[in-house]
Amino acid sequence: MSKKRVAVLISGRGSNLQALLDAEQNAYEIALVVSNVPTAAGLDRARAAGVEAIALDHKPYGKNREAFERDLDALLVQRNIEIVALAGFMRVLTPFFVNAWRGRLVNIHPSLLPKYPGVNTHARALEAGESEHGCTVHLVVEEVDSGEILGQAHMPILPGDTPEALASRVLALEHELYPRCLAELAARL
Repeated sequence: MSKKRVAVLISGRGSNLQALLDAEQNAYEIALVVSNVPTAAGLDRARAAGVEAIALDHKPYGKNREAFERDLDALLVQRNIEIVALAGFMRVLTPFFVNAWRGRLVNIHPSLLPKYPGVNTHARALEAGESEHGCTVHLVVEEVDSGEILGQAHMPILPGDTPEALASRVLALEHELYPRCLAELAARL
């Protein structure tokens, strides 16, 4: 079985990217990393791992998100990418991009979906008095954080937990869950 070629889209430091790069498995290879933020530290992580890393700044596109995504899509197609993994890519994607990559566009989200889609998940879980929290890997569809769930990791919320403490513990779960779910998706396609 040949490894699926994966592009990882990032906007920041790339800690989930690092977990995907470090994972020992034979279903996928990280072939490309693209950031919409030219100064994202994750680009350096990719280059250090010998992976092509490209900055495609969204700012010159102004409010035309689809034009940005059409150029992004062309870049991915040109490099024979088979799966796109979002790892801290801080942009809501348009229907054009979601449909172009349907079934092959995956995201990790810091909550136990369908609870707490969107942002501020840790604070929202605490405010709601939840007893557990975690993360979800899911396929991306047009409605934010609502696609097919590929896997979840759970952990208890402890007395005295803060949003920052939850964020740190959930991130550790993400680093274990994301490579496993991505490998399962790659094997299935």
